[in-house]
Amino acid sequence: MVEKIIIIGSGPAGLSAAIYAAREGFNPLVISGSKGGGQLELTTIVENFPGFPDGVNGPDIVKFMKKQAEKFGTRFIDKDAEGVDLKGKPLKVVVEGKNYETDTLVIATGANAKWLGLESESKFIGKGVSSCGTCDGPFFKNKDVIVVGGGDTAMEDSIFITKFANSVTIIHRKDSLKASKIMQERAFSNKKIKFIWNSVIEEILGDQKVSGVKIKNLLTNEVTEMKIDGVFVAIGYKPNTEIFNNQLKLDEKGYIETVDEVKTTIEGVYIAGDVADKYYRQAITASASGVKCALHAREYLLRLNYNKEKEDKEKK
Repeated sequence: MVEKIIIIGSGPAGLSAAIYAAREGFNPLVISGSKGGGQLELTTIVENFPGFPDGVNGPDIVKFMKKQAEKFGTRFIDKDAEGVDLKGKPLKVVVEGKNYETDTLVIATGANAKWLGLESESKFIGKGVSSCGTCDGPFFKNKDVIVVGGGDTAMEDSIFITKFANSVTIIHRKDSLKASKIMQERAFSNKKIKFIWNSVIEEILGDQKVSGVKIKNLLTNEVTEMKIDGVFVAIGYKPNTEIFNNQLKLDEKGYIETVDEVKTTIEGVYIAGDVADKYYRQAITASASGVKCALHAREYLLRLNYNKEKEDKEKK
């Protein structure tokens, strides 16, 4: 059996594509992964997703979207895609050694935030530890927070968070930033931002939520404690693109390169969400790109069906 459309990924991008494809009657198959839901599964209250004036838990957004997709006929396999073959038709997706064939494919595998790797860090994710300043900054009104990192993302997050927090302390393991010149100037000129150089966080402290950190100076090995209300980790993202090596064109950071927003150079293969998005990384923009993929897939499938019917008539 050749599927009309397979979607890899079950975050807002993949689920939005599924909702639109299912309502068109294409009965999409979603390879949701063993850990579905994407970055929203790591968040608590989301206040900037349209339609929820009082906010909504990130995992609940995923739950609602999945239920909506199922309502219109979407099927789910809660396993990981192990590989793909996009060099011929039909397209193939491998799950636990089994080939699933499809006319169109939406890739929505997302990107994972890079973390510090501390045991105490994972304990406080959603409880004072975050990887998204624009998402969670408003929750730290009149608080003191730390941002870890030295690139543009760290500077952008820091500047944004100063709209709400009392102070932002940027901790960087080196004595200079790798951020662009303009972002450095903006951070240095912001009176709410200060810097701790040549240092790393050794442990995040707290009970039910973050209350402080242990900071190690890499030059002296001295460890000091600092009271703090929140820790934002801004050291980059890693797109989930390993299975697409030698199948699709990736940029130097591993993100899939797209054509005309969500298309690829392979007909019938579309890209949605953070697996290609290095800039916005928001649930709503991921959702929108999933919709675009579904609409392009619809157009392609209708054209494919028309060509098949035309060929059948010519044979007769």
